[in-house]
Amino acid sequence: MTRVLIVEDDVDIRGMLARGLEAEGFEVGTAACVDDALTAARAETPGAVVLDITLPDGSGHDVCRSLRAGGYPGPILFLSARDEIRDRVEGLALGADDYIVKPFVFDELVARLRTHLMRRQNAEAPRQTVSAGKLVLDLETRQASCGEAAVRLTPREAELLAMLMEGANRPVSRADIFEKLWASQGGLSLNVVDVYIGYLRSKMADFVRHGGPVLTTVRGRGFMLELKGQEFRH
Repeated sequence: MTRVLIVEDDVDIRGMLARGLEAEGFEVGTAACVDDALTAARAETPGAVVLDITLPDGSGHDVCRSLRAGGYPGPILFLSARDEIRDRVEGLALGADDYIVKPFVFDELVARLRTHLMRRQNAEAPRQTVSAGKLVLDLETRQASCGEAAVRLTPREAELLAMLMEGANRPVSRADIFEKLWASQGGLSLNVVDVYIGYLRSKMADFVRHGGPVLTTVRGRGFMLELKGQEFRH
């Protein structure tokens, strides 16, 4: 039985979520602040975390950042009243798997939670890697490496890079990237693709100096991982 940690300072929402998830067959742990959330996560190792952003002793961003830095592998779903695009992008960039805006529909939250848990379970296989030229991406640890240079990616950055690596030397459109990685989340626009391309370019800067591929923009076509010494594929 999967244990879900609910981090929410509103006692009514916390109680409703706990009762609802228990009725859906989950074990539930709860916390109302950053300190309690991190303590519970270390003690219980939950299968997933549902996380509010505004907490009395800090931010849910702090919890997400700390969990991912410590190697926490489970789904993290932000649940927040902040509905600006920049808030959603920031939450996902920190390593969250999803961002749900309050007020929310409980059945939708459960459906998204089950989807992310299923994806994680399907990924629990022997370590897999994707290669493109000198670039290697470990899909389990989300570490990308090229020669002596290596970087750790967020889950969504790793998915995006894997998609570009699988289509190396061939443009991948914004629409195709968005459809595969973000369309199911709602409330986001194609601009989120450009934001994450920027994140990848920044993290991959050292790779170019080690003879690695270049992440380029192909006007009117999308984005392409260009391998040195290999021809562009139309």
